Amino acid sequence: MAGPLSGFRILELSGIGPGPFCGMMLADMGAEVIRIDRPGGNPTAEGGHDILFRNRQSISINLKHPDGVATLLTLCESADALFEGYRPGVAERLGIGPDICMARNPKLVYGRMTGWGQTGPLSQAAGHDINYIALSGALHAIGRKNEKPTIPLNLVGDFGGGGMMLAFGMVCALLESQRSGKGQVIDCAMHEGAAALMAMFYGLQANGLFSDQRGNHMLDSGAPFYDTYETADGKYISIGSIEPPFYALLREKAGLGDDFSEQMNDLQWPSQKEKIAAVFRRKTRSEWCSLMEGSDVCFAPVLDLSEAPTHPHNQARGSFVSVAGVTQHAPTPRFSRTPSATPIAMRPPGQDTRITLEKAGFDSTVIDQLIASGAVSQLPSP
Repeated sequence: MAGPLSGFRILELSGIGPGPFCGMMLADMGAEVIRIDRPGGNPTAEGGHDILFRNRQSISINLKHPDGVATLLTLCESADALFEGYRPGVAERLGIGPDICMARNPKLVYGRMTGWGQTGPLSQAAGHDINYIALSGALHAIGRKNEKPTIPLNLVGDFGGGGMMLAFGMVCALLESQRSGKGQVIDCAMHEGAAALMAMFYGLQANGLFSDQRGNHMLDSGAPFYDTYETADGKYISIGSIEPPFYALLREKAGLGDDFSEQMNDLQWPSQKEKIAAVFRRKTRSEWCSLMEGSDVCFAPVLDLSEAPTHPHNQARGSFVSVAGVTQHAPTPRFSRTPSATPIAMRPPGQDTRITLEKAGFDSTVIDQLIASGAVSQLPSP
């Protein structure tokens, strides 16, 4: 793999959601990420995980078999990092906790992904993205006036506060280990990652500029100049004209009159929203694009998942790629000297067991014995 993390070897104990997202981010940047799948694959990772599981090899290891555990510990000896997404204590009960793994390789970085963290009264409780962002304050802040909180898919907890935060933590620890020669454990809690994403709003609240009432703030659908609007054809556009010059241009292009002269008078916002909504319903989305797209209005059409890859800007930059017939995002961010390679489709669980063990120094006879015992499994060649 090309990319700035080329040369790093990372073991991923396969899971769902934020863990695979972390693995994807690291693999997209060129790390050799080896996905440790359970025999038969991960039944909870069907469907949309094929993109999250791209760009890595798959080895199938039975971690309930003593020889399977021994195999993983041997792989740790030549790895730079490992990460898992089990509940606290599960890895230790399996015999693959950080103390045991780092005893084999003191330089190993050991990442741990949970919703509530390794400690605390909720650490053993089940949860999902919606619960983690609820505890962080993020969910309460997202929504329209006089409506209940809006669920932002699972972007804030699982992926932003979880997978992306763990990938950041892994890279930080890998950099430090290059200097110190020592590994360490990363305790990544999704509710804390979501709280970090709310940093600006906690700051605004401390300065009296953000309230607990949804739909009253400039950035949470309270302002008429920062919202989405329906067009004549039942589609939507987005407006983000915050700065005065951008707002002036919005007024000019949309033909907004003196009723909109006081931009920051929030007492007028409710009536302004009704009026501007009526204005945007007069033209189709395409007509508004012709009038505003590319200008300093801060405008963009609201595209669905089939439309976004075909937009001229995304096509010009190659923002989306097709991998094995599946449209998906290109690796991001971009690097001038060590660009990432074109993604490789998800490998079936256990596809690379034999070749991965051979690269790690296992004798072919030993590999045959491990397969025969059920400690590991190799997917038959197609």
